[in-house]
Amino acid sequence: MQIFKTLDKWQTFRKQIGGSCKTIGFVPTMGNLHVGHQRLLEKSVAENELTVLSIFVNPTQFDNPDDLENYPRTLERDKQLAQDIGVDVVFIPEYNALYPDDYQFKIIETVFADDFCEKRRQGHFNGVLTVVLKLLNLVKPTRAYFGEKDFQQYQLVAGMAKAFFLDTKIICCATVRDALGLALSSRNNRLTPEQYALAQQFPYFLRLKLSPEKISKRLTELGFLVDYITDHEGRRFGAVSIDGVRLIDNISLTTCRTEREALC
Repeated sequence: MQIFKTLDKWQTFRKQIGGSCKTIGFVPTMGNLHVGHQRLLEKSVAENELTVLSIFVNPTQFDNPDDLENYPRTLERDKQLAQDIGVDVVFIPEYNALYPDDYQFKIIETVFADDFCEKRRQGHFNGVLTVVLKLLNLVKPTRAYFGEKDFQQYQLVAGMAKAFFLDTKIICCATVRDALGLALSSRNNRLTPEQYALAQQFPYFLRLKLSPEKISKRLTELGFLVDYITDHEGRRFGAVSIDGVRLIDNISLTTCRTEREALC
């Protein structure tokens, strides 16, 4: 496994392999890898001749400085996991390399991004789309893999790739959950055992055949700070916080159950 930390060395390597690799898979991450990331990487390794993992905690997508500062960083463990999976290349760029303009230029989506997360986290998706476009231009992958947990992000990235005629297929992979249904997330590591137990109520209520308003009320009564619960185009989206730790999730409305069914 090769590791690149500078843009010059990465670009030299990318030119060298040129068209010699028939397929290149790419998984962009902010590190602190978990089983969800592992599944993305395993799918890429299985489907491509070469797999690239990027690790970059992107400051332009954070609206809360404390969230950025406290984002879990486990670089050595991440590199070992990547090597065990069979990843070929790990790209770990610095901010000044990816943002030589200091974020003067950015990608802005003007319709869908105004829903849900962007209403509460102004500029979040501008940062996401900008860094993803930069990474796709640098890696030039055949396929790029994204998790379904961040479904709105996946839709925006797929739309951007189509709008800008990128030669990369954007692939959505199913959400990986723990035994009680909580979507795996790097932010879960910031939860205490008591908070983690509470967090598992989030996907349970999200799947109930109740109105978004009733689900919001029930979650609030349990102690969640509810950002939003909303149904949109056959999916239910939710975002909540537990003592400042933000959790997001989404499910297909076809999987919703009554409380009686959920208890069976």
